[in-house]
Amino acid sequence: MIPQSTTAILSLSVTFIFAAWLADSETHYHEFVVQSTPIKRLCTSRSILTVNGQFPGPTIEVRDGDSLVIKVINRALYNVTIHWHGIRQRGTQWADGPEYVTQCPIQPGAAYTYRFSIQNQDGTLWWHAHSRWIRATIYGALVIYPKLGVPYPFQNHPDKDFPVILGEWWDTDILGIMRQALFSGAAPNVSDAYTINGQPGDFYRCSSLGLLQTCSLYDCQVLLVSTYTATFYVDAGDTVLLRIINAALNQQLFFTVANHMLTVVGADAAYNKPFTTRVIMVGPGQTTNVLLTADQPPARSYMATRAYATAQGAPFDNTTATAILEYNSIPCHSRKGSSYTPILPRLPPYNDTATVASFTSQFRSLSSSDAQIPTDIDENLFITVGLGFYNCIPSPTCQGPNATRFASSMNNVSFVLPRRASLLQAYYQSIPGVYTTDFPPVPPIQFDYTGNVPRALWQPVRGTKLYKLKYGSKVQVVFQDTGIFSTEDHPIHLHGHQFYVVGQGFGNFNPSRDSTNFNLIDPPERNTIGVPVGGWAAIRFVADNPGVWLMHCHIDAHLTWGLAMAFLVDNGPGLLQSVDRPPLDLPQC
Repeated sequence: MIPQSTTAILSLSVTFIFAAWLADSETHYHEFVVQSTPIKRLCTSRSILTVNGQFPGPTIEVRDGDSLVIKVINRALYNVTIHWHGIRQRGTQWADGPEYVTQCPIQPGAAYTYRFSIQNQDGTLWWHAHSRWIRATIYGALVIYPKLGVPYPFQNHPDKDFPVILGEWWDTDILGIMRQALFSGAAPNVSDAYTINGQPGDFYRCSSLGLLQTCSLYDCQVLLVSTYTATFYVDAGDTVLLRIINAALNQQLFFTVANHMLTVVGADAAYNKPFTTRVIMVGPGQTTNVLLTADQPPARSYMATRAYATAQGAPFDNTTATAILEYNSIPCHSRKGSSYTPILPRLPPYNDTATVASFTSQFRSLSSSDAQIPTDIDENLFITVGLGFYNCIPSPTCQGPNATRFASSMNNVSFVLPRRASLLQAYYQSIPGVYTTDFPPVPPIQFDYTGNVPRALWQPVRGTKLYKLKYGSKVQVVFQDTGIFSTEDHPIHLHGHQFYVVGQGFGNFNPSRDSTNFNLIDPPERNTIGVPVGGWAAIRFVADNPGVWLMHCHIDAHLTWGLAMAFLVDNGPGLLQSVDRPPLDLPQC
């Protein structure tokens, strides 16, 4: 039995520790106004949906332990929600954001306030709309710094720190493109440009370098400048932290910087053992932190990004977006004429899977001693992912390959979102008929997943099927790519959890062979994993976050066609009772 005096001392110690934590934490208040804003790109002005009139949207900066209160006001003509991509939302499930999963959408003229805390996370995440294809233009960085007094877990403290957001741009209305694809059953039109921090760069129409004469009281000089190119200014000798975010709607992207090596130190708000590379690949939804040393002679160098495209025969945007890394100490004589033209880097071929595999294989968790990798698995799922088809009679609504409409699925189930209530609301309020809990843990039929698939297996079934997990269960999921339409790389994002990537490979997953090669020592942590083209990826996590959590392909065309499912994690002990009650301003369907 603990003496009463000792109990009092322990109580005071806990009080002081909690008070110290509160003193170091801060609550940040933001107002996001979703509105239509005229933006000019590629010679054309058109109205797009933005937050606060900005494209990309505002960067949110916080520290680990801080809280956020963000009021979203919808002044657009469309429903909208905002997802805080990678935030685990422990105890704040109603703030996750995917429409019809954890909330009904915010209707035009309405508002909703998201309230959540950052708990043991730091690095780079991002936020984006999670309603139809609106996230094509509604997105921004979410930068989480370490707690005060806690250093970065790498040697060189950055002198400069820049979010670098990769995106896509369409010359026409993105919702119109989505509606046409849904009507016709065919693939959507590809983007007209890629962007870096909202700008396409120097290799698109109306974006090329031009001459500008600038004069002072003493002299005039001619500079090569571009109106539609993002520029990042550094000093010689700087260590620069680039927080690279792939906010593209439908495309994996290569990224590099001319004449500079990149040291990868983190991904998806988790640090890794540093490694150096010339080029990285970032899938939609993923983030990658890299350090760059400004150790070159003063000059201007291009950052560049272009597609990594793996689906055979599928069209893709094969253009290249650029930004500029500029040294502040460039001599005046170098700023005249063509000698000021930036240096252009080389990028891998669009289908260079070998480079991607080499890059992803280098990720290792920072410290194996801190890792708590699940070993005794309670739930073992094997999930096929990929495109499929619905057979149809040739017509304007049957424009897919060989008289079909495109579909997509996990384990042959094409996910259908509810409409009369969100999944979380239906679970907590016991609303019947909204979903079932019979998502299959294995494919209904075994076949040669990456080979030639018989047409009889092309057509998935529609359903709002969840998979129920007991709170605290240890889960393994193996994702298997399929070749029904074509094998391709699939970025899969899990809401509400961070997971360990214990294995990846090519071909059909073989449990007896491949499981013995799993990395259970220092596997990387992620929230979005790229399932290799014609291959598989294995993840593990603990289901320690009660609620309903979407798991889906982060290519929006595939998500729209149904490449998703959701986990229902049973309410666990010790959870605050307020979690069971939705916020008073929660939008209604």
